Amino acid sequence: MSRHERVWSCLMFIQTLPHEDDARMKFLPGRQVLATGSVVFEDETDARARSPLAARLFDIPGVKSVELGEDHVTIVKKPDEEQKTLWIQLKPMILAAIMDHYMSGMPVLNGEENAASASYSEEEQKIVDAIVDLVETRVKPQLQDDGGDVAFKSYDPADGVVVLEMDSSGLSTPAFGTQIKIENTVRHFVPEVQRVRFERMVDEEAVDTSDRPGLQTDEAEQIRVLLETRINPAIAAHGGYITLIDIQDQTAYVEMAGGCQGCGMADATLKQGVEVEIKSAVPMIERVLDVTDHAGGTNPYYVGY
Repeated sequence: MSRHERVWSCLMFIQTLPHEDDARMKFLPGRQVLATGSVVFEDETDARARSPLAARLFDIPGVKSVELGEDHVTIVKKPDEEQKTLWIQLKPMILAAIMDHYMSGMPVLNGEENAASASYSEEEQKIVDAIVDLVETRVKPQLQDDGGDVAFKSYDPADGVVVLEMDSSGLSTPAFGTQIKIENTVRHFVPEVQRVRFERMVDEEAVDTSDRPGLQTDEAEQIRVLLETRINPAIAAHGGYITLIDIQDQTAYVEMAGGCQGCGMADATLKQGVEVEIKSAVPMIERVLDVTDHAGGTNPYYVGY
């Protein structure tokens, strides 16, 4: 095993450092984990009560304990003979869990334990004030004019990441493209910002789903998050985006728009990509059906021959 590895996980640069004790491995996410000190979680119950990150890591079979430090996450795995837990199997899952946690915007520690990470120095507060002012006076009005909304949630001065809550349900343009424009605006006017992460702004009155109870389920929320964080960013390069229309029984109904509407490769995109991703993330879904009016597409990415 290499003594020192560097792994790109999506947009995160994560280093892995093996230990003399083969049961231990350190992961360096390249950003602050804790504001100060360290915390060790020896069991899943304690982790779920105190740390969203540790809880996510304990979801991985074979994880025995989790240590969170100022700049690292150290994992101790269970004995190989007990769980057949080899690092070659565990590392991809651990890397994905760390990345997913930071993409979620959730705190590393809950409640008062995380208070130190949420406080700002005088200079950092000036940056936060500038971000909030920009969002409220420039970004929000433009987004509201297009049927959406946005609000500031947090700023992490350690890695320059801003988290914004966004309601894209009423937008006339693809949400992913709008997010890129917002991020470019924030980074231009506030140079300290390195990245902008978006979370869903839940507004129960914004969309009437009373006639579609399937959209009010946990499975629907999982699919919406998957579409917004993985699938739509991937197809945005072709000018397309996909929306969940309903869930009935074990079937998810989706609608394609933009470059995907009328595209000659739409069926392949659905069956070989979208359906595979959704069924993998939400096992109760047995099939995904496209309800798009492809004949009405005005700007398909690929029209075939």
